[in-house]
Amino acid sequence: MDWADSPEQAAFRSEVRTFIDARLPDPYRNGGAGDGETGGWQADRKSEDSSRRDVAIAWANALAEKGWVAPHWPKQYGGAGLTTMEQFIFNQEMAEAQAPPVGGMGVSLLGPTLIVHGNDEQKAEHLPKILSGEVAWAQGYSEPGAGSDLASLQTRAVRDGDEYVINGQKIWTSGAHTADWLFALVRTDPEAPKHRGISFLMMDKGTPGLSVRPLINMGWTHGFNETFFEDVRVPARNLIGEENRGWYVGMTLLDFERSGISGAVEYRRNITDIRAFVKTEEGQRVSRLAQFNTLRHELADRAIETDVLFNFAFRIVSMQAAGMVPNYEASMNKLFGSEVHQRLARTGTKLFGLYSNIWQDKPIHGSAQVDYAPMDGHFTRDYVGSVPHTIFSGSSEIQRNVIATRGLGLPRG
Repeated sequence: MDWADSPEQAAFRSEVRTFIDARLPDPYRNGGAGDGETGGWQADRKSEDSSRRDVAIAWANALAEKGWVAPHWPKQYGGAGLTTMEQFIFNQEMAEAQAPPVGGMGVSLLGPTLIVHGNDEQKAEHLPKILSGEVAWAQGYSEPGAGSDLASLQTRAVRDGDEYVINGQKIWTSGAHTADWLFALVRTDPEAPKHRGISFLMMDKGTPGLSVRPLINMGWTHGFNETFFEDVRVPARNLIGEENRGWYVGMTLLDFERSGISGAVEYRRNITDIRAFVKTEEGQRVSRLAQFNTLRHELADRAIETDVLFNFAFRIVSMQAAGMVPNYEASMNKLFGSEVHQRLARTGTKLFGLYSNIWQDKPIHGSAQVDYAPMDGHFTRDYVGSVPHTIFSGSSEIQRNVIATRGLGLPRG
C-alpha cells in the first residue's frame, strides 16, 4: 500500500476540502445534523422545522452540482464516476468534516444494487428520485427469527397475477420512519432450500397493510423500527432480478455495505477530543487520567487501535483500486471496527468515573442550567449505543466464521 496521495489525488482532496468549507451549511458543521434522536440528513428532510428542511435541501443541491450525492455511481446514472481512491478520499474528507451524506440507503445500498441487477425501467424510475432526495429508502432484512442467519427469513410473498401479496414481519428496520420506500428480502418458494426461494422486492411505504412501529433503544432514542406486512400488495414489476434468486441480489447489496473509512475517522476524532478536553481546567477536575496510569495506557491502546482500523479500511480500498475483490478482509474491518467502537466507549466512561452516570447534557438545577456531563455525556451515550455494533450488519461471530473459512482456509464446523 502507498499511504501518500499522488499529485492527482492531492489535488482532488484539496478540491473536496475547499468545497466542504465553502458549501457545508452552518447547522451541519461540527456534526450538527438531525434532531438528536434519529439524526442525519434523512431525518432533516422530513422535519416539521422548515429551517431544517431548507438546510437539508441546500446541502443536497450543493452536492448534486458536483455529482457528489452518489460519487461512486457511474456518470450515466447521475453519479460522479469517481475512481475507488477518489471515493475513499471523498468519504474520508466528509467524515473529517462531520458532513452528513445525502441519500442514505438509497445512495449507498439500493442504488448500486439497482445499477447491477435492475432493468432499464426500474433504473429510470428510481435512481433519479434517489439522487434528488425525493425518495429515501429503508432496508427490510432482519426478522425476529432471522438475524445473523438471514436465510431463515419467513416473510412470505405469494404471486397473484401482476402482484405479490406479502405477509410477515421485519425488525430493526433502520430509518423506516423517515423513509418513503422499503426494499426487502421475502420468501417466494417455501419448499426450496433456505438460500433459494428468496426474492428481492421494492415497495412504497404507503402501501395499504404496511405498518411501521417505533423501537426505542436503551439509550432512549428512536433509530429503528419493526415493520408489519398484512396482505401488502406489491406490483410484480418491483421485483429486482429473478424470482427466487433474491439472495444473490441481497448479497451484492451487502458488498457495498461492509467497507468504509468513516468509523476510523470518527474514532480518531474521539481520541483527539479526549486529549484536548483533559488538558482543560474542567477536564483536569473531572477526569481520572492523572490518577491512574492504567487509564493512560488504555487510552494509548485505543489510539493505536484507531490507526489499525484506518489501515484495515485503507487495505480494502487499495485492493479494490488494484481490481481485487475484498472478502474476508471486509469481515476483518467490520469485526475490528465494531469492537474498537465498544472498547473506546468503555474507556471514555471509565475516564470520567461516576460522572459517566449522567445522561442529560444540561439538567435543570434550580433556575439555572448546570453542565454536569463531561464532553456533553458523549461516551455515556456512546457506551449504550455501541452495544448492538457487534450484532448488526453481520455479527462478530459470523465475521469470525468468514475469516476462518475464507481467510484461513479452515473447515466448516
